[in-house]
Amino acid sequence: MSAIQDLNASTFNDAIQSGVTLVDFWAPWCGPCRMQTPILEEIVGKIGDAKIVKLNVDDAPSVAAEFGVQSIPTLIIFKNGEPVQQFVGVRQGPELVAALEAAK
Repeated sequence: MSAIQDLNASTFNDAIQSGVTLVDFWAPWCGPCRMQTPILEEIVGKIGDAKIVKLNVDDAPSVAAEFGVQSIPTLIIFKNGEPVQQFVGVRQGPELVAALEAAK
């Protein structure tokens, strides 16, 4: 079972409110998004108490628009509900782990 939680518009704010959370803004039809998922699944056990979650932009376009997501995959790291770092395009595990550690 994946430790990566799928969010929707109603669960998004609660999920990012406390601690460090990496949100993967994605869609099932997006090829690069499908490449990003196994990388996230690989690092989820290496990030301590940080969380990794996914938000399907087709299901929650208002949330994607709120954070200016125009290309996917977009990865945004939130700390206590505030965005602290954003990546556009596929990112490798070590880069994401380092960014999550820095956000703590």
